[in-house]
Amino acid sequence: MSTVDFSGAVWRKSTRSTAATNANCVEVAHAGVIVGVRDSKNPTATPLTFPAAHWARFLRSTRA
Repeated sequence: MSTVDFSGAVWRKSTRSTAATNANCVEVAHAGVIVGVRDSKNPTATPLTFPAAHWARFLRSTRA
């Protein structure tokens, strides 16, 4: 299993995150054709990774 280098990635979280919920967020970053997903409470943990196309499909399904 290979790992993806997210060291230069910009991690983003929902604009709906507030100061009150800041510690309970999911963060997402893109590294080429791979998307990383991590818990903001543990940013040094290895993120879950998904092909970008699968992540896009997941987002579309949640907005449908």
